[in-house]
Amino acid sequence: MENKKILIITYYWPPAGGPGVQRWLKFAKYLPDFGIQPIVYVPENPTYPIIDENLIKEVSDKAIVIKHKIFEPYQLASFFSKNKTKKISSGIIPNQKKQSFMDKLFLLIRGNLFIPDARFLWVKPSVSYLEKYILENNIDTIITSGPPHSLHLIGLKLKQRLDLKWFADFRDPWTTIGYHKSLRLSNYATLKHKLLERKVLNAADTIIVTSKTTKREFEAITIKPIAVITNGYDVEKPEAQSLDLKFSLAHIGSFLSERNPMILWESLAELITEVPDFKLHLEIKLIGAVSQEVLETISQFGLDSYLNNLGYVSHGEAIAHQRKSQVLLLIEIDSEDTKSIIPGKLFEYLVSNRPIIAIGPRNSDFAEIITATNTGVFFNYSEKVKLKSVILDFYTQFLQGKLQANGVGLQQYSRKNLTKELVNLIK
Repeated sequence: MENKKILIITYYWPPAGGPGVQRWLKFAKYLPDFGIQPIVYVPENPTYPIIDENLIKEVSDKAIVIKHKIFEPYQLASFFSKNKTKKISSGIIPNQKKQSFMDKLFLLIRGNLFIPDARFLWVKPSVSYLEKYILENNIDTIITSGPPHSLHLIGLKLKQRLDLKWFADFRDPWTTIGYHKSLRLSNYATLKHKLLERKVLNAADTIIVTSKTTKREFEAITIKPIAVITNGYDVEKPEAQSLDLKFSLAHIGSFLSERNPMILWESLAELITEVPDFKLHLEIKLIGAVSQEVLETISQFGLDSYLNNLGYVSHGEAIAHQRKSQVLLLIEIDSEDTKSIIPGKLFEYLVSNRPIIAIGPRNSDFAEIITATNTGVFFNYSEKVKLKSVILDFYTQFLQGKLQANGVGLQQYSRKNLTKELVNLIK
């Protein structure tokens, strides 16, 4: 019997780097194991803020990848300031108090002319191309993955034209995402976003989200079924890593201005003064794009000499750092809007066997996962005393050679198990 075909419409695909590419790269890897043929539709000439050529090797040879040209305004904007467009495209938005005229101009244009985002010009040509492809290949199920949420508009128009089943997958929320408030949206743009969000949520057959909080938010907008399928970790066998000789605290991924954890820098600065030899062992490892505000704050607290700012590394190198760093840092913005955000790297952190220090808003969805899996300690932004005490406890265990995490119940987050959940949903 011929495998069931599903069309996956996604923007991020190798050689794109960063967290956005991992979810559907891994689903496409395991779907054939469950009798499903993934056909992945991606842009032919995208403007990716991060490139990781190594991920090309991870594309399943059983996945069919089709491509169509895209025009993105970022391609023009980069003539004026390549650095600024790259940062805004990757989600690094300067602190409002420190924004230059050009920063404000780029954000004003991005928020009010590119609705829902800078890939909106791909919608019309994609619908024309895919309508023909779907009919010629007898496809009855499509999945759109956002952000960018303009891809859901492709799904919306295909659903209106064809008899097919449409699953709208939200890796992040739409109008409640934290950076929306930084985009200088006009009242018109705000209403337009909400209208498009409502249209998508009420037209799709099923909504897929990555957290319980996003599910609750969407339930106020639609009566359509909503399934929670989190991100996860792949069952890889990376090379064994020797632990760092230093007491290394590693943050992996984009370190945005709004994620700047004062309580962490204060705690480390105080421990350097109060604890003999702490300064001899401390290393702060930042892996990925880091905002200037974060670097300036680290300097203000006198932590420059302990900083190892490695920049962006390949996904494979990031996994290696996760497994050899003494402690892993997971920082989320202190806002009601970010309670639903479960960073994709969390799941790789869980299986690294390294303890996690997580800082975020109260009642965060990812706090529940860390606690339930016994993989680290969560703190809200007012718990500096508790945070400092845990860092000191971890440091003591480090000196004794006993520092490690003992996770429980992790198998539920394996990519293959999560793909099984997806298959049960779409079959």
